[in-house]
Amino acid sequence: MNGADARPRHAPHTPQPPRIPRVLSIAGTDPTGGAGMQADLKAVAAHDGYGMGVVTALVAQNTHGVRSVHVPDVGFLREQLDAVSDDVTIDAVKIGMLGTAEVVRVVTEWLREHRPPVVVVDPVMVATSGDRLLDEDASQAMVALIGLADLVTPNRAELAVLAELATLHGPDERRDRPDRSLRPHQTDTPEGQALAIARAWDVLVLAKGGHDAGDTAEDVLVGPAGVLRRFTAPRVRTTNTHGTGCSLSSAIATLAARDGDWELAIGTAKRWLTAALRGADALDVGTGNGPVDHGALVRAALPEPRWTDRWWDDVAGVLHETIACDFLVGMRAGTLDPEVFAAYLAQDVHYLRAYERHLALLGSWTTGAEAAFWQASAQGCADEARDLHHRRLAGSHAEDPVHPVCAGYLAHLQAAADSGSAGVLAAAVLPCFRVYAWVGTQIGTVGADHPFADWIGAYGAPAFAEASAEATARVERLAAVATPAERGAMTRAFRTSTAWEAAFFRMPTAIADAVVTG
Repeated sequence: MNGADARPRHAPHTPQPPRIPRVLSIAGTDPTGGAGMQADLKAVAAHDGYGMGVVTALVAQNTHGVRSVHVPDVGFLREQLDAVSDDVTIDAVKIGMLGTAEVVRVVTEWLREHRPPVVVVDPVMVATSGDRLLDEDASQAMVALIGLADLVTPNRAELAVLAELATLHGPDERRDRPDRSLRPHQTDTPEGQALAIARAWDVLVLAKGGHDAGDTAEDVLVGPAGVLRRFTAPRVRTTNTHGTGCSLSSAIATLAARDGDWELAIGTAKRWLTAALRGADALDVGTGNGPVDHGALVRAALPEPRWTDRWWDDVAGVLHETIACDFLVGMRAGTLDPEVFAAYLAQDVHYLRAYERHLALLGSWTTGAEAAFWQASAQGCADEARDLHHRRLAGSHAEDPVHPVCAGYLAHLQAAADSGSAGVLAAAVLPCFRVYAWVGTQIGTVGADHPFADWIGAYGAPAFAEASAEATARVERLAAVATPAERGAMTRAFRTSTAWEAAFFRMPTAIADAVVTG
């Protein structure tokens, strides 16, 4: 992994984007997703790898333990392995639960033929409860498999079993290394056991200390020459540690394939696992020993977009239709018929009167700064209807009845109010802020002699943009604390209101067309 660059000394270097590691998990399953192959694939994805999986055993288990294990025919296992290696270049392989001696031998034989650059073996031999997961024959078969590994990641109980195997049997397959004469010596310490394994099979051994006592969790990387490095992290006090071994070894395999350095890979993976353990309790998966949060660091690095931003993206098509409608195109150009604009203002007065009541209702449902904002917005509606709209109408269209489009929009707002949810009503009134502020920015600045300069100026003004941003922030906070059901209702209320906004801008042209054809 740390070899010299094979390019000619003076060959031009063309920068290449980092390759996404292609990582194969050979493991059993966990239907609850916390361990086994499911955990492996999550860990690979969390480190920007492409995960693949070959199933060695189908395990009926949950957070309380294993109920039964079904081991498919080993011929099918070999077919799975060949199907992957015949087609895909494998950058790393992580080997987990194997179960039987036959399975171990098939995986070992395949690995001899198709050994990728990185091989990590998490020897699932003994559960943390002390139960043996491999029988004696399978344990003996592991001797040959360990000799093909780069890194072995046993827990404390597995360290003892592998150290005993190293002492009694030694490896039957070794690579050409200068320290072949070293023989393992059984000891009673984890580091001594790791050294015995490292010397016997010429591998790196990560002696994990996750189940030790103390305020820190220390993992020790041991090679044939002794301790290479200690990796220490604060101990996370949680019982939700299901699948930590699977997850850590898969993360290391992915990072080693990408980074080309074992120490960097292990240190990075350990920091990731610490974050995953910190987030484990919040997952609330199962009533026993639950899983870790594989996505904790991914979410921290790439936080989910705000709810209101996602809603805005969701209605992008409607917004495109809105700004392209004849009413707004004519307004921007200054060619809109004043009678059409007056018809729009007459309906907008009907709308604003009801909108004012809904904003005031939101003010009564909230407290403090929230209430003050909605109440001030309600007063702004009243002022807008009184000043701009009434001045513009100047008596014409003042008695126009409510158009069906306006009536439909108001019925939608009333339904949001009738829901009794401040979040739903706030989401329903938000598009009137955001769409109008957005339209103002799309039209841009116009001269004082523009026939609709007052309307464009009102909605394109910085003050209105600030009000829109503040309304968005307040709705965002409501969405963040809502239940999924309420948040879904908020999403639909926002989407529907945005569609009604588009219909409202199309409405005056339809009114004019109806007058002409009538």
